Amino acid sequence: MDVLGSRIIIAAFDGWNDAGEAASGAVAALREMTEYDLVHSIDPELYFDYQYTRPATRMDAEGHRQLTWPEAGLWRPRDPGPGTEFWLLTGVEPARTWQAFASEFIDVALRDDVTGVVTLGAMLADVPHTRPISIFASSQNEEVREAHGLERSLYEGPVGILSVFEHFAENAGIPTAGLWASVPHYVASATPSPKVTLALLDRLEELTGVDVPRERLRTEAAAWEASIDAAAADDEDMTEYIRQLERTRDTWDSPEASGDAIAQAFERYLRRRGDEPGDRKR
Repeated sequence: MDVLGSRIIIAAFDGWNDAGEAASGAVAALREMTEYDLVHSIDPELYFDYQYTRPATRMDAEGHRQLTWPEAGLWRPRDPGPGTEFWLLTGVEPARTWQAFASEFIDVALRDDVTGVVTLGAMLADVPHTRPISIFASSQNEEVREAHGLERSLYEGPVGILSVFEHFAENAGIPTAGLWASVPHYVASATPSPKVTLALLDRLEELTGVDVPRERLRTEAAAWEASIDAAAADDEDMTEYIRQLERTRDTWDSPEASGDAIAQAFERYLRRRGDEPGDRKR
């Protein structure tokens, strides 16, 4: 059996970890595969700062006003078939008491015999939208690295909830891996990036062997890329900047390039984000 086992939590959170809504978009695509039931949800009063992540109001079908609070929950497939099960941990990145937050979900994972964790994240980076999306795949678990040919991140510095969750899972004996996608920084970070979501799902399939239907995403990814091409065609400076990024990426992808290039870019990104005032850390 693969070291990640057959019951794997796929974790992604809205917010700092989710440039271009790529990671949360990947979990949303997984939710479309089958019916899911909620296993566990947290009390938002314990983990969220409502001045940072505010509740929202909406009108229901009868015209009554409802409040929706920030949340995070663990979901399991309603009718799992043979083979690997994806359990989905998703919601908003908490603002406080991260150790309690991670421990709460790890306790549920241990109770329900979860065998592995894969976290998904997305970061803004100096990459062109016209090239394949870079995915930095890493693990702090030696067995996982050897089984799947993953990197070991040597980053030192501020981290966020994905790293905290991985740490608590490993300490509890649940092996983990992390997939981080690079999102072109010149594309609005609040705009969905289906090409990046697609790349995360492609890499997740390689890692786990689970087939994820994604025909719709392929169509959306092509339209996304074409829309950026159209915007760049009317802006000479943007066109030249993208060409510079393409040349850099092609150098990275050349046979002579170091295999550490993507890892180094990832770590530079984390350091830049860690220097920002009021940063919500990974």
